[in-house]
Amino acid sequence: MNWSRKLINPVIDKEFRLRMRSTRSMLSVLLYVLALGAIAMGFIYLFLYLGQRGPQRFDPQTSQMMFYVLSFAQLVLIAFMAPALTAGVISSEREKQTLSMLLTTQQSSATIVLSKLVSALSFMTLIVLATLPVYSIVFLYGGISPKQLISVFVFYLFVMLLLGSLGVMFSTLFKRTIVAIIVTYGTGLIIFLVTGLLYLFFMGIEQRNMYVNGQSPVPGSYSWVGYLLGLNPGGAMMSLFNPSFSKDVFLLYGGSLNSKAPVELWLEFLLVYSVVIVFALWIAIRNIRPIARRKRKDKAKDALPPEQEPTVSGA
Repeated sequence: MNWSRKLINPVIDKEFRLRMRSTRSMLSVLLYVLALGAIAMGFIYLFLYLGQRGPQRFDPQTSQMMFYVLSFAQLVLIAFMAPALTAGVISSEREKQTLSMLLTTQQSSATIVLSKLVSALSFMTLIVLATLPVYSIVFLYGGISPKQLISVFVFYLFVMLLLGSLGVMFSTLFKRTIVAIIVTYGTGLIIFLVTGLLYLFFMGIEQRNMYVNGQSPVPGSYSWVGYLLGLNPGGAMMSLFNPSFSKDVFLLYGGSLNSKAPVELWLEFLLVYSVVIVFALWIAIRNIRPIARRKRKDKAKDALPPEQEPTVSGA
């Protein structure tokens, strides 16, 4: 039995061939790895040679800090690249007038949408995995376990799936690719930036009420503001690095050393945005065939009895 024919349908096979075998794809991987490598080399140079105390020793604590810098830098790069790869997968077919031919094939709407999404995210996954040699610098000096590295890369996959699902959804809702890309970037800006700013704003209000007005918090209580940072990818990834970060974000008042946060930030991020991913893919699958929905409405209207049909009054 040929499993490749069952797992790879014609749509995803075509996307793999067009996306993976072009010169632009090769250059994209090269430039991406060079950019992350430049960040790593820049961090080493700044720390070792431009420190306030002169040349310093690269110890495991510094290696851990370098891992954090690389992880957040790659998260920002993913936020820039994932929408550009997915926001035009459907609208570009519509602009080239090939979407109608694609819809006449035996592939279902779900197969078309998911195949487009998987092909785009596969290329992004290839780029992210290509940066593993850069992360190997961290393991030379210690401070990071392989479990942390694996958890961060799994988190990257989830963020790519989130941004990719939103990109595919907007690609089906808007006819022009440029509009879909702009809206996807705007939504990503809300997820990455606005949620963090809201957390800082309401956290400032909470601290002002606690210190300026002399309010004494109830022992064992926590602030609801931490839930806002759980919607931010940076806060969720930071909770993967430091398990106590979630408790500090929720301001657990009067808690002991064994006290835990109401929910881990990374777990809240996965739960909330899993619902968003499913909802976005459902909208994309539903809206990729607008003509079919129109026909069903027309059939339902034709099935109405004559006395229930809407009447149009003439002038």
